[in-house]
Amino acid sequence: MDITRPAWLEIDLNNFKYNISQIKELVGDNVNIMPVIKASGYGTYINQRLDVINDFDIVAVATVDEGVYLRNLGYEKEIFVLNQPYEDEIEKIIKYNIVVGISSYSFAEKLGNTGKDIKVHVEIGTGMGRTGVHPYKIDKYLNSLASNVKVEGIYTHFSSADIDDEYTHKQLESFKAAVSTAKEILGEIKYIHSAASNAILNYPESHFNLVRPGIIIYGYPAADDTLQKIDIKPIAKLKARVTFLKTVKEGTSIGYSRSYITTKETKVATIPIGYADGFRRDFSNGWEVLIRGKKVPIIGKVCMDSFMADVTDIEDVEVGDEVIIWDNENITLEQLAEKCNTINYEIMSTIGPRVPRKFM
Repeated sequence: MDITRPAWLEIDLNNFKYNISQIKELVGDNVNIMPVIKASGYGTYINQRLDVINDFDIVAVATVDEGVYLRNLGYEKEIFVLNQPYEDEIEKIIKYNIVVGISSYSFAEKLGNTGKDIKVHVEIGTGMGRTGVHPYKIDKYLNSLASNVKVEGIYTHFSSADIDDEYTHKQLESFKAAVSTAKEILGEIKYIHSAASNAILNYPESHFNLVRPGIIIYGYPAADDTLQKIDIKPIAKLKARVTFLKTVKEGTSIGYSRSYITTKETKVATIPIGYADGFRRDFSNGWEVLIRGKKVPIIGKVCMDSFMADVTDIEDVEVGDEVIIWDNENITLEQLAEKCNTINYEIMSTIGPRVPRKFM
């Protein structure tokens, strides 16, 4: 993609491939990797890189339309939709040969009524409290499926694999019981999966024959101790350029609501990225960015399309200077997330489409 806007998310493809190699080393040769590339690859647009995703036999997305996008891009291998779709999407599921997660009787019945062979993974509800078949009712559910509904996988999702060992083990045991029952009915099952990023690192017994890493393939920790367990490299850096400079007098108001008033003569830089791009208003008045190796504070409220910074202490600052919003070294994604009382997943995945992605 051509970089036409002076703000961009820089993506290091070599780091992505390195992270995949580290996960492969951890799970072993007998376990397949299904990378989770939903939400535009957690905001990185890795899902747009056919040269990258073609390395995988199966990839995971969240919606049918995300799967359709991959088909139209030219990805010909298996696409798995983690969440049970809507009934009005069945036509697209068939047309684009997409594998879907299922757990309701009504949706399964609709699939059966098509008479078309449709591949599915059955989700087991072991304690996430979201969706899934009760683990001790899996026999009833599987026996209710029409012959054209082809069960290729069985899966679950752990709610607390980062913090609650006892609860996770209960989920895992419930899932194992469901898998055992499913095998009695179906025989061998192509894909058995339960481990996302934290379970991959903390519960080797949860790997089965397929794992579905998310945040760690992008090089970011899934928990506080992630980097003690696996060597991964962050793949994204958010950058921009100074587009306007001016010097204002003491007592000048900066930005909306006059939330910042200068206390001295101040050199102000405007940087063209704002809350419509995912750079949140939480960073108003005091959060720092890096310009010419120096941290400088944001002054005034972050606007929809831009923000202002006090660059008085940078004598040689110029229009066009690079601004680092996060680089995983001087300023980390986790620091931004902490400021917003959220997680790194949210900060990265909400960088908007107006911000070009630059692949390195």
